[in-house]
Amino acid sequence: MFLRRLPVLIHLFALAAFILPGRAVAQAPLEAAQLPARTSFYVVWHGSPVGDARKNNALMSLWDDPDLAPARAALVDAIVNDANKQKDKPGVTRDELAQIATLLDNPFTLGYLPRREPASKSATAKAAAPAWHGMFFVYDRTGKEELLSKTILQMRSGEKEIPKLSEATIAGVKALKIEKKSGTTYWAETGKYMVTAGEESIFEEVLNRLAGRGAGASLADSEAYREAKPLLSGGLLAFFLRVPQIKDMAGDSSDSPPELKAMWSNLKLESLHVFAGHISLEGARTRLQGGILGDTSEGSLFDIWSAGQSQPGSLAYVTPDTIYYNESQISLLGIYNTLKRVLAEPGSNTARMAKTMENAAQTRIGMPLPDALALTTGEFGTMQNSPALDPDKKVFFAGIRNKPETLKLIRTILGDRLTAERNEGNVTYLKISLKGNQGTTGVAQWNFYHLAVTPDLLVGASRGETLRGTLSQERSAGADSLPADLRMARAKFPEKLIGFSYYDLQKVDWPALQRNWKTQRAKAAAESKNADATQKAKTLNDWMSNLDPAVFPRHLHSMTGGSWKDAGGVHFDEWLD
Repeated sequence: MFLRRLPVLIHLFALAAFILPGRAVAQAPLEAAQLPARTSFYVVWHGSPVGDARKNNALMSLWDDPDLAPARAALVDAIVNDANKQKDKPGVTRDELAQIATLLDNPFTLGYLPRREPASKSATAKAAAPAWHGMFFVYDRTGKEELLSKTILQMRSGEKEIPKLSEATIAGVKALKIEKKSGTTYWAETGKYMVTAGEESIFEEVLNRLAGRGAGASLADSEAYREAKPLLSGGLLAFFLRVPQIKDMAGDSSDSPPELKAMWSNLKLESLHVFAGHISLEGARTRLQGGILGDTSEGSLFDIWSAGQSQPGSLAYVTPDTIYYNESQISLLGIYNTLKRVLAEPGSNTARMAKTMENAAQTRIGMPLPDALALTTGEFGTMQNSPALDPDKKVFFAGIRNKPETLKLIRTILGDRLTAERNEGNVTYLKISLKGNQGTTGVAQWNFYHLAVTPDLLVGASRGETLRGTLSQERSAGADSLPADLRMARAKFPEKLIGFSYYDLQKVDWPALQRNWKTQRAKAAAESKNADATQKAKTLNDWMSNLDPAVFPRHLHSMTGGSWKDAGGVHFDEWLD
């Protein structure tokens, strides 16, 4: 049935928006003001953008560049081949996929509605509530009527089971009822819209809403939507999810095991009210803006994120040569306390197992887990100064407190794998064997990793010279001493962040990166015993050999992103220029 084919159709549509010619942004079939107030989830696609927006946008102009043709062809082939490998799915050709992709010219709304009332909890009811198929899909088929019908017929032709088809009139509209062992789907074409749903009540409700006969409050009137509204304005695509209802969408029911119910309750999922955002084109830039909004008070799921910093320790190592920098902050103690709360239901098997594992870990490290986690600040970062993005030049950071105690913990955990330790000023250099250890007679040690412990950071790299080169640089004193481009990127966001990333795409040596990728993929293929992985590596090398790397700096300049936590939740804002 068609609704069960939606994941396949969406898979075939992947990245197809960039293939399409520009057209005017249109009204979606159902916007928030038309959706029922109880809507749990929706995605609204407003159709392909206008021609100028596409032409002037960096990402889309890159996609349209003739020099990227080998990459486009490889992507199409990958989608086609992957789709054709799926059992019970109709095969598609490249031409057919190109036709299907043009369906994204038009807007659509995909959503989920929960039951109007909870399943019966009567003491006499022995059978579980029937499965609920709350998804619905509404598509503006204007100008696509013939192609849409052809696509649906093609999808149905590959099904092994012959469904039972019957006609029905629902909400005054002639509809097709498609019955299969796996469930029932309702389908109709009314006016300029195609509508499908897995439940008759939802199908009827959607048809009434489309006809302007919707009764009761709309989603736009709900508290959850009002909370998320600033994140849903404008854009090509908008998404909305009431987070606490994930467990209902996942099939959680009243007859679930008590331990599972307790875990859901202890997780305090209700503290995360809504996940929402949108993707928009703003001139040359593509923007993804969104957030997870809710109750950030202590003891909620928001405890897994830290409060943020204005000047994280790793940021001080950024130089004018930095190509890529990424830093994020989590609360390891918050994660620990959350997991302990979720798993520690008195008397449960999960509680006993969690306690056993915690005791074993504490015995191994020689201190209580909360004390060990408190030695970290929750800061984790990555930096790359190599224009060719050489993996051996990548540097990793982790924030710490109390260097002596941190060193003691490292020595306890790594034991015989520590092959060398040396102090230089306030920095302790450690050499770690990733293969073999000192306590194993006759076993050679190789594949070393290099770690430096400073008063506020762990700094690691696969090569000793990379690590020393990083630490030999004079550290920046503050935000004003950062490279100009990165300082301007950082200034877009609030003072305190829990995540920040910057990628200077103009500094990348794209030909060298192409060579490195080909070498690495060839090496991985040679070492792999998986025939499919080897073939994929060969395919990647083939199209990369015909790809002109100069196409990327011609269009792309930088990527910037920031995330922060405030009283309303966690927010993120990502830009590609």
